[in-house]
Amino acid sequence: MAYLAFAEAGAGLPAAIAPAAPSPKTANLAARAQFSALEWSVVALAERDTLSTLRNPSRMAVALGNLFGDTRNPKLADPKLEALRRLAVLTWHHGYRVAESAVRAFVAAGFTLQHYELLAGSIVSARVKRRSNSR
Repeated sequence: MAYLAFAEAGAGLPAAIAPAAPSPKTANLAARAQFSALEWSVVALAERDTLSTLRNPSRMAVALGNLFGDTRNPKLADPKLEALRRLAVLTWHHGYRVAESAVRAFVAAGFTLQHYELLAGSIVSARVKRRSNSR
């Protein structure tokens, strides 16, 4: 038995039974936003970050950190992952009430609004689940 590629299978068949081009609905399902395992780990780690990690440290904070050995810098080297971390931190703390400018920066880093919907939906459902489990 020979294997036929999808394009070859439709060749020479009448139009009524030949494979059709994907419908817009099917194409939309294929184009759904997804995060890689690395990106999901950034989202998970962002849960522990405070809102203060989104601000640049002051000179005094840097001096005290150097003096007492606290040089933790949660900022990620990759700009796209840092944009994801920043929006994830905001979403962990504020849910869907995130500033439009933060979402714009997230999209400017290379993500889509569908990525934001996936991120926010996942984080908010995790927050709700944790609250219901703690009662």
